[in-house]
Parts: sequence; structure tokens; C-alpha cells
Amino acid sequence: MLDKLGGIALQPDQMQWLLTPTNFKNSLLERIAQARHSIYLAALYLEDDEAGREVLQALMAAKARNPELKVKVLVDFHRARRGLIGHTGDSGNYLMYRRVMSEAEHCIDILGVPVKSREFMGVLHLKGFVIDDAVIYSGASINNVYLQQQGRYRFDRYHLIENAQLAESMRSYIDAHIVADPAVSSLTQCAESEVLPEKTDIRSFKQRLAAGQYRFEAVTQGARITPLVGLGRKHNALNKTVLDLVDEANEQLFICTPYFNPPYPLVRALAKRLRQGIRIDIVVGDKTANDFYIPPEREFSTIGALPYLYEQSLRKFVKRQQWAVDAGLLNVHLWKHEDNSFHLKGISCDGKRHLITGSNLNPRAWALDLENGLLLHDTEGQWRAQFEAEQQHILLHTKRLYHYSQVDTLQSYPKPVKKIMNRIKRLKADFLLRRIL
Repeated sequence: MLDKLGGIALQPDQMQWLLTPTNFKNSLLERIAQARHSIYLAALYLEDDEAGREVLQALMAAKARNPELKVKVLVDFHRARRGLIGHTGDSGNYLMYRRVMSEAEHCIDILGVPVKSREFMGVLHLKGFVIDDAVIYSGASINNVYLQQQGRYRFDRYHLIENAQLAESMRSYIDAHIVADPAVSSLTQCAESEVLPEKTDIRSFKQRLAAGQYRFEAVTQGARITPLVGLGRKHNALNKTVLDLVDEANEQLFICTPYFNPPYPLVRALAKRLRQGIRIDIVVGDKTANDFYIPPEREFSTIGALPYLYEQSLRKFVKRQQWAVDAGLLNVHLWKHEDNSFHLKGISCDGKRHLITGSNLNPRAWALDLENGLLLHDTEGQWRAQFEAEQQHILLHTKRLYHYSQVDTLQSYPKPVKKIMNRIKRLKADFLLRRIL
């Protein structure tokens, strides 16, 4: 099926690998400064911190230099209107947006996208920084740790694609299916006259989003790139492509995910391919490299149990497939580098097809969040060396699991974590948690 999947023709020199958060930040700021006609940024959030303010000021400076410049920033509506987890009071990022726009001569559009009526039910996880005829694609959002502003970093993937047709396709999707929708509102309105979308529009927004797709003139031969978008379990082109990549592998798969909690269809597909002799490498963050991890010296809160839940999901999977580990077919690599965190996503199939995506490849991404991705068809192997170099870069700070017993058990966890996880087990809440985490 993937051979027949159309895409946008792509030349070898139109693709670059940025590899590090520093290169990503520098490229983003450089492209913003050079923008001629449009800047569209889509991310889960643009944080009110040093890096977020630097990017926002770069956007404002670009708009001041060229008032005709079309600038649109898309972030999740609910995420923008609340503070960080554990913070109380009105401290959302939208307060920064409102303050900056109130002082600006030339304003930009910062739009809140309410994919669902509540954040836990689904968020805007659409990714892509589309500037003129270029797309910088990464799973990263915009804040200090994603841009390595103060030493620490959250490791992601970063690709620069110079292709006018791809950029226009992604811009047109945003204009047609998000910006024009009545459920989407400005996050820069002053408090006194703020108008929020109707609840009925927000509730029905998911149906309209689920029907939207990227439009482009497709070719089915040669090197090409296919933009994909998906929301919900049914008729989800992105989810289907993930399963097709697994099903159509002839030799090997290279998979990255930050939170190991794959949906059941993906687990079944992976187990089937292992039985058929396909080599599968999975790179996942160590629990201490999870962005929800709370070190022992800090005060514990309930959210800190998440990395341990993901770790137990990994242990269960490896235990069931221990035979494949012993046979050298399944290779699980745990990433850990000092106190940095891991946020990589994507799949490579036989070194010929590569999905770069913001999807975490888990039940939440599979059913609740609005996700997108770019599938590269490398029919002639023109990018094979670059993808292999990226994989070696990803594996640089990993250790391989040779036995499931290398993964910690519940008995070794801190007391507050054991208490929470025993309660989850007692209430049999695992099924629900798998769907929303």
C-alpha cells in the first residue's frame, strides 16, 4: 500500500538534518528573521519563559520590519490558558501573549485551538514551523528545555525541508481547517472584551478536524514526501501509515517513542513481525529521562508516577518478547544523558521509508490528539546515509536491554509511587489510564 501512496516530489538537497536543539533554535530564529511573506508555527505550547519570549520577540520584530508579513501561531487552547502543573492561580501563557500584543504597533495572530472540550480528552499535537517555502519539522514545543536555553535539553528530532509545495500544503490545511473554524479564537484579546468560542462549536470541532487532510499534487514514483494528519481511531491516515510501515517491513524497523505505551493494534503488529523474523530496534527514554520524572530530593506529586507506569508497560512488553531479545530480533535501547529528557518519535522501515512525526505512538495519540507527520519515501536510498547517521546520533546515550529483569520492579520504587500504583491496580484503572496517558 505504501508504494501506491502519493507524495510531493523531493530532491536530495531539499532535506537537512539539524540533529541538536541548539541547531533547531538557531535555524528557527534565522528563518523567522529572513521571512518574506509568511510564518506559521504550530506547537502544543509557546511558553512564557526565556526561550518562549525570545521566539515571540523574534516574531514581533519580523512583523515590525514587514507589516505585510502573515504571522500565525497555533497552540493548544487549554494548555495556553492554564499554568504549569502544580501552579495555582491565573498564570497561563496567554497572559504573556495578551501583554505583548497590547504594546505592539503591528500585532500577530496567536490562536488557541480547542481540539476537545477538556485538555485531558485531547490536545493540539500538530507540529511544524512553516516559514515561506521551508518547513522545520520537530516534535518539540517552544520553551527553555526544548531549545536548550539554560543548559538542560529535551532531545527531539529536527528536520529542515525546503519545498514550496509542502509548505503551501501545510499552510493551506491550517487556514482551511483550523484558522477559519468558529471553535478557534485569539489568545491575545484583552480581558474586558474577550469573546470565547461557543461550547457547541468546540464540541463539534473534532468531527470537522477528523475530516480534514493535506491537499497537494501527488506523485507516486520516485523520492517523495507525504504529509499526513489524523484525529480519532476511525479513518486516521497517520495511524494507518504507522501500521502499514510495520506490516510492510522486509528486514528491520527502527522506532522511537518517549512514553512506552503502544496501542494494542501496534503491539500486535510488532509481535507478529518479530515472529516472522523482522528485526526491531526500539529507542525509549529511561524513566529518569521522562519529562514527568521527579528526582527523590524534590517533593513528590501524583504526576511523578507516570514514568513508572510507562516503565512497567515496557517491562511487560519485553518480558513477553524475551525470546526475541535472546534471538537478537528485538533490541530495546534505553536513552539517558545526565539530567536531560527524551522526546523522540518516529519509525524507519528497511532504510527506505521514514516517518517523522509528533505522535507518541500511544493510545492517546492514536485516538484523542490531533497529530501529523511526514513520510519520506527514499526509493533510491539518497538519504539513507543521513538517516543512519541520525540513528547513530540517537543511540549515542543509550544502553541495550538484554533481559526484562534489567527493568525495575514495583517493589524497588519509592514509597509514594508504590502507593499510587497499588491503588491503580486495586481499582483496575489500568485500561482507562492507558487510553488517556
